[in-house]
Amino acid sequence: MNQRTVLPFVNPATGEHFGRLEATTLAEAEAVVREMHAAFPAWSRKPIAERVAILREFQRALIDARDEISAVITQDTGKPRQDALIEVFVTVDMLNDTCRHAAAWLGRERVSQGLYLFKRCYVERRPYGVVAVITPWNYPLAMCVPPMIAALLAGNTVVLKPSEVTAATGALVERLFKRVPALAPYVRVVHGDGSVGAAVVNAPPDYIFLTGATSTGRKIMRAAAEHVTPITCELGGKDAMIVLADADVTAAAEWGVWGAFFNAGQTCMSVERVYVATSVYDDFVAGAVAAAERLQVGHDLSTEAPYQVGPLTSPAQLEVVERHVADAVARGARVVAGGRRTGMFYAPTVLVDVTHEMLVMREETFGPVMPVMRVASEAEAIRLANDSPYGLSASVWSRDVAHAEAVARQLHTGSAII
Repeated sequence: MNQRTVLPFVNPATGEHFGRLEATTLAEAEAVVREMHAAFPAWSRKPIAERVAILREFQRALIDARDEISAVITQDTGKPRQDALIEVFVTVDMLNDTCRHAAAWLGRERVSQGLYLFKRCYVERRPYGVVAVITPWNYPLAMCVPPMIAALLAGNTVVLKPSEVTAATGALVERLFKRVPALAPYVRVVHGDGSVGAAVVNAPPDYIFLTGATSTGRKIMRAAAEHVTPITCELGGKDAMIVLADADVTAAAEWGVWGAFFNAGQTCMSVERVYVATSVYDDFVAGAVAAAERLQVGHDLSTEAPYQVGPLTSPAQLEVVERHVADAVARGARVVAGGRRTGMFYAPTVLVDVTHEMLVMREETFGPVMPVMRVASEAEAIRLANDSPYGLSASVWSRDVAHAEAVARQLHTGSAII
C-alpha cells in the first residue's frame, strides 16, 4: 500500500495537538534508499578531514538551535525542559568526541604478518554503503543523531526512520540536517510506522542500526536475514541494582531513585529491579521512599519549571506500567510510594515484598517503578540479577571498589556500573 497517512504531533502531558506531517509512502521509502545508494560514491570519496569539517558545521547548527530543539522535545515527549536540554548536550558531546577521534579510528592500521615474513599487512576500514538508522521515542534526539554521525563520518550515506510516536522531533532532525548544505544530499529521513521501517529494511540498505524494543528487534532481524544485511541492535533491558552490605546506603538510595525515575523510567538502562542486603534493606527502602516522594511530577514548557518527572510518552507504555504494578500487588507486593496515575503521569513508585514470579521483575517495565527485594547473601543477589533474559547493564553499590568489581564480574551483562 502507498496510501498517504498523517502523523499528528501530540503533547502527552496535555493532549494538545501542536502539528502534523504526512507520512512517507512505502514506494517513497524504497526510492529514498535507492537515492542514498546513488549518493554514496560521492560522499565516501571525500577525505575524512573533509567529512569531519562538514559534521562540525552540523554540530554548530545543533548548538545554535538548542532552545528550538529542547522546546520541540518537551512538547513531543512531555519530559522536563531541562531533560530535553540534556539530550542536546549529550548529542553534541558525542558528536564532538566522534569527530575528534574519527581520523584515528578510521585510519589504516598495520597488523602482524604472521608467517608471511616478507610481507606487510594492513587493515583498512571501508564504509558499508547505505546505513539505515531506526530510532526510538524515549530519547528522540540522543538516540538518533549519534549513530547517524558515526555512519556519516565512516563514509556511509544514511536513511533515518525515527519513531512515529515522536514525529515532531523526527521532522526537526530532518530540518537540522538540511541546514548544512554540504551534508544534506547524503541524509534522508522517512516518517511513519513500522510498515515504513519495513520498506526501508527490505529495499535493502547495506547496514541496519536499530535502537528499540526487543519485539521490534526480532522483526527487523528476521527481515534483514532475507537479504543477509548486517545489523546492530540495542534492545530492551531489565537492569539490576545490587546494594551490598558495605554500601553507602544514603547515596545508593538517592542515586538509585535517580536511575529508576529519570525520564520517567523510560530508559533502556533504567534501574528496573533492586536487590538489597538484609542488613541495610530497611535503611535503603526508607531512603528511596523519601527521595521518590521529593520528586515533583508535572509539565511546563518553561526552562525554569520545577518538575523532575514528566508523563509517560506512549499510552501503550502506560498500560504496561499499570499492568506490572497491578500484577505485583495482586501477588503480594506493597506500594510504599507512588502507585497513582493522573492522565499520562504515573507517580514515582517504590514496591516492596516483590518476588521473581511477578511481571515487574521479569519483563521490561520502562516506566517510573522501582521494585526492591531483600536478599540474604551476595550470592543470592548475583543469582537473582542473572535470572533474566535481559543483559544490557547493571549497577553494584559498595564502598569497596574491589569488592564491587568482584561482584560485577559475575553478572551476565554488557556493562556494569560501580
